Amino acid sequence: MDENRINIQWFPGHMTKAKRMMADSVKLVDAVCEIIDARIPISSRNPELGDIAGSRPHLVILNRTDLADPEVTRRWVKYFRDNGIYAIEADSKSGKGVNKFSEGVREVLKDKLEQYAAKGQASRPLRVMVAGIPNVGKSTFINKVAGRKAALASNKPGVTRGKQWITIGKGLELMDTPGLLWPKFDSQEVGENLAYTGAVKDDVVDTEALAANLMVKLRGSYPQLLEARYKFKPEPEAKGWELLENAARKRGFLISGGEVDTERMAAILLDEFRSGKIGRISLETPENL
Repeated sequence: MDENRINIQWFPGHMTKAKRMMADSVKLVDAVCEIIDARIPISSRNPELGDIAGSRPHLVILNRTDLADPEVTRRWVKYFRDNGIYAIEADSKSGKGVNKFSEGVREVLKDKLEQYAAKGQASRPLRVMVAGIPNVGKSTFINKVAGRKAALASNKPGVTRGKQWITIGKGLELMDTPGLLWPKFDSQEVGENLAYTGAVKDDVVDTEALAANLMVKLRGSYPQLLEARYKFKPEPEAKGWELLENAARKRGFLISGGEVDTERMAAILLDEFRSGKIGRISLETPENL
């Protein structure tokens, strides 16, 4: 597969502080809920979160399912549950699947609930830390669970900077935490997947090279969607740059001298992938682990 080598690393200073805060605060909670991106369930899991959570029960929310391939998402839920991790599909924008969250919390904390009942503390609220990478929809998810605008939400990474406690009815309290990446990504693919979905800011990435690589990825997994959206057949031997240029020509993105405006096309491609305009796409599957 033709790819451009891109070294993607983004770990702003506030994330070091956020990691320390989460490590200090985890002792206040009963469980940790990790929000991940259903399009990239492995790349969007912070490998350091396990250390932060320690022995506390853990559940996973596959968010953004409205943008992911539904069949692939179903296989991911099975994969996590087969590996002993309670997983829930959710679309925090529409609220689909969000109503399963409280049930999931009580399932992973059923032993603790029994202990509370035995001590006559059945009314004691459960406390859950909600964690995840930047721009994965944590705050939007919390707002849907709460039924009100309780947490700051944005489609840009890095909005939540400190912890926030949100009360969900009488029996559940959530701690919203800042989006957290890790200092060094395991591979180029992980870094690119995070950049494709917007977890890494565009201004620290060569977006044209990134878009060219995304073209190659889409040609491999979703060639029909690529052809339908950009009105050209993605030839199997074409390089990523050539695919990007073909799409730009079809859109009429030309600059002086008839040169193709690949910078503009790159921005459009990334935006249309992130917004689901190309189609429902998953970049990782359980079978390719």
